[in-house]
Amino acid sequence: MTEVEIHTWATWLEIFLAAVTFVALLFITAPYGRHRRSGWGPTVSNRVGWIAMELPAVAVFGWIFLQGEHRAELVPLVFLGLWQIHYIHRVFIFPLRLRTKGKRMALAIAGMAITFNCLNAYVNARWISHFGAYASDWLLDPRFIAGVAVFALGFGINLKADQILLNLRKPGETDYKVPRGWLYEYVSCPNYLGEIIEWAGFALATWSLAGLAFALYTAANVGPRAFANHRWLREQFPDYPANRKALIPFLL
Repeated sequence: MTEVEIHTWATWLEIFLAAVTFVALLFITAPYGRHRRSGWGPTVSNRVGWIAMELPAVAVFGWIFLQGEHRAELVPLVFLGLWQIHYIHRVFIFPLRLRTKGKRMALAIAGMAITFNCLNAYVNARWISHFGAYASDWLLDPRFIAGVAVFALGFGINLKADQILLNLRKPGETDYKVPRGWLYEYVSCPNYLGEIIEWAGFALATWSLAGLAFALYTAANVGPRAFANHRWLREQFPDYPANRKALIPFLL
């Protein structure tokens, strides 16, 4: 089997995992964060687990990218920059700002995330720097321009939503509170909405099955999580805004 065939199978595997993950998360809420519960084996610090499970998205992606035939070309380098600006923040900045003293994460959850991030890093990095072919004039293509704009919009939403959540807790606090203002007046999880928008933009900009696979998996993973968080908030806070949706303003 050639590597082109291996890469194609890996890409379709990611799409298959998106479908499996979506169905599974409709029935099982992943046990981390506010949904953490016993029975999932050994645990690690929430911060350590977060860094460990996201690190392959930076390190493995970067290493595979550097093996590609097109690694020094302009468009692949732009895609590398888009990818890393998200994940460097997720690995090296966001976890250090979390106020999660004493909270734990199951090693099983971190392990599954590490496995997926290695697969996803291979699928996308290998496409961008090797199997894909992007001439410099791709930077003027409407798909690239629109995709980068959508990516930037989603990234901005994700950052602002996380900032609002982080500001809810004062130093030393670990309890949950109801976020107010901005998109939180319309949905419970604008951070997840932003992430879905972000990777949909990346898929459009790369115009690739690899990018689409990640966009689908992102929606399949964080979409059900948004609904689980929405239900939890409504159960925990009797005065939770009744007109607030879970993920998409006015719709869902």
